[in-house]
Parts: sequence; structure tokens; C-alpha cells
Amino acid sequence: MAKNKTKQNNEEKQKMDEQSTAQEVQPTDTVPTDNGTTESDEQSDQTPEQLLTAELAVANDKYLRLYAEFENYKRRISKERIELIQTAGKEIIASLLPVIDDFDRALKAIETASEVGPVKEGVSLVGQKLKNILSQQGLKEMESIGKPFDAELQEAITNIPAPSDDLKGKVIDEVEKGYFLHGKVLRHAKVVVGS
Repeated sequence: MAKNKTKQNNEEKQKMDEQSTAQEVQPTDTVPTDNGTTESDEQSDQTPEQLLTAELAVANDKYLRLYAEFENYKRRISKERIELIQTAGKEIIASLLPVIDDFDRALKAIETASEVGPVKEGVSLVGQKLKNILSQQGLKEMESIGKPFDAELQEAITNIPAPSDDLKGKVIDEVEKGYFLHGKVLRHAKVVVGS
């Protein structure tokens, strides 16, 4: 008997829950206003011009809100972009600081050095360290000498007579090295081409 009452209570409770959710889901066309009437009552009393004016006011309000949100979005993106540009080189600069320290030590060593050999070796090591850091950041030297001239990669400074026939149209000397950054030309090589 107690089981039947519990079952009956659960069924009644479930029916009441279903009715309340059904009432929540069903949209109503009437919205109460400040003076106690509903919006649908007021709409039936309004002329078509007044209805259009009200719709226009709602549309303008939505437009202004969207415009304001878009302006805020543009301002935020612009600010983030400026911050990104300002801090983009931070990682590279931080990795170059030890190289600057090494150069400072090398300059001090040059002042008191009596032999040139160890100074050359020290400067060479600092230069190699700098090249390693830059290659980790995607910088790669362009190989030009002995290769055919390519206007996409190199800039010919001058032509000289080729020492041999196989060097005609090829790069004989490199005045300024060219570099790639992540596979794209960062700086064109300035070269001397054999003719």
C-alpha cells in the first residue's frame, strides 16, 4: 500500500514537472507593460506608422549596440597587435644577450692581450655562437659562389671576364652574403658574375 502511494506521488510529481516545463517553453505573444496592459493590446491600438517607428527604434538600438561592440573589438585587436609587434623580438634579443656579454669580454681581452692567436680564436667562437643562435631562429646563409646566377636570390654588382668557360654565367665572388629566414629571402646576396 505504501509502495502504491509512493508510486502515485511520483507520477503526480512527474506530471506537475512536465506541465511546468511545458509552460516555460511555450512562448507568449503578450508582454505586460508598465500600465498593466499587454504589448499585444498596445500593438492593436497603434497605427502602422507607430508600429514601424517602434520597429525602427529597436533596429537602430541593435545597430548601435553592434557597432559599439565592433568598435571595441577593433580597438582591442589593434592594441593586442601593437603589443605583439613590440614584444615579437623579445625572445631573439634575450637569446643575443650572452653574445653581447662575450663580445664585451673579448674587447677587454684585446686591450691586455699580447698575442693575437687567442684573441682571434675567442672572437671566432663568439661569432660562431651568434650564428648558431640566429640559425635556431630560422636564419640560413645563402650559398652563392660557384652556382649559376639567379636574379630571384642574388643581385649582380658587376660582371667580370670568367677565368674559365665553365664559370660563365656563374657567381665568381660574393661581396655581401644573402640570407633566408624560414625559407624566404631576407636579404639578396650581392655578387660578381662571370661573363
